[in-house]
Amino acid sequence: MMITIQPFRALRPEAQHAKQVASRPYDVLNSKEAKIEAQGNPSSFLHITKSEIDLPEEVDIHSQQVYDTAKNNLDAFISRNIVFRESKPCYYIYQLIMNGRSQTGLVCGSSVDDYENDLIKKHEFTRPEKEKDRINHITTTGAQTGNVFLAYRNVAEIDQVIGKWQEEKNPVYDLLAEDGIQHSIWIINDSKTIDLITELFKTKVPFTYIADGHHRAASAAKVRKALGNEATEGANIFLTTLFPSNQLHIMDYNRVVKDLNGLENAAFIEKLSDQFIVEKAEKAFSPSNLHQFGLYIGKQWYSLTAKENTYTNDPIGILDVTILQNNLLDPILGIKDQRTDQRIDFVGGIRGLEELEKRVDSGEMAVAISLHPVSIQQLFDIADSGNVMPPKSTWFEPKLRDGLLTHLIN
Repeated sequence: MMITIQPFRALRPEAQHAKQVASRPYDVLNSKEAKIEAQGNPSSFLHITKSEIDLPEEVDIHSQQVYDTAKNNLDAFISRNIVFRESKPCYYIYQLIMNGRSQTGLVCGSSVDDYENDLIKKHEFTRPEKEKDRINHITTTGAQTGNVFLAYRNVAEIDQVIGKWQEEKNPVYDLLAEDGIQHSIWIINDSKTIDLITELFKTKVPFTYIADGHHRAASAAKVRKALGNEATEGANIFLTTLFPSNQLHIMDYNRVVKDLNGLENAAFIEKLSDQFIVEKAEKAFSPSNLHQFGLYIGKQWYSLTAKENTYTNDPIGILDVTILQNNLLDPILGIKDQRTDQRIDFVGGIRGLEELEKRVDSGEMAVAISLHPVSIQQLFDIADSGNVMPPKSTWFEPKLRDGLLTHLIN
């Protein structure tokens, strides 16, 4: 069996509105940040993905009122001709350029059947409350507004077809976002090219892997199941962008912890030396190798190197997030479950090591730990083995913008 993808009729902005509509993903902003970001911009897609920004602050963000507001706002975007529905099913090419590095993906409908049959592989557990939020949003609005970011082992023939289209055609959108990331989108509307791409994925790509968007994917599958016999054709697929693995960049995903579990700084550092080689660092320490960590405490950086006999070589055991959990977070700091423990927080690498220093120096946190990024091969190995990664293991950057391409399930 191979994966099945298909073109779809995107709901998308008129070119003149694209920059105002395009918004950061719903799950990277809290309500307060979203309200500030959408201020003075009635065309921001945040009015649909974070519709609580249009309601009084005391309204529960998971109340039906929020989802109804999202639906009303989406209908208003359509009636005001801010967005329109493509006249025929198409594929779309989405190129991101960040700091001079480019990555190009194919936006398409991926099969809910493939998700349920594990042809679309997962590496993370989902949380029921986050799924419920997306299920309610999709069910009420009739739209999949959030894109699921999938990776696949790169195929030269697919690269050639997509590259050729980009060379010969002009993008329909070409936006430089306020964070300096370039977002460019091309429409593939030629039947012959659409059929060729569908066939290439069907014959050359046995699996895709969820890089970012486990909750969005799970929710799409559960919405289809809940619809039962009333499921539309549109509910059989979900909005995805497929990126070849050789173009992807995983960033570090760092940790900050509120207290030292009753230890003084010196005693904490002393305990570390059982499992790690501990050395003072001259400056902020970003690990350059696997099994190496940076640690910031009391205005001092240290480098930690895991001792050889302190971890196993299986796909999970060899991960730095596992080594950190088994040798430091659990035995020394008493953090048993990173998903539920309120003493730990996670800082995406895009924020830099300065963010770690800031949170410790302010007194909010007692210690910060920087990690080496997981590799895309490690992600594939874990998904292929049927295992899941520890929480908050991967941070993909740059991120796709919401609102440029939406899939209606109705």
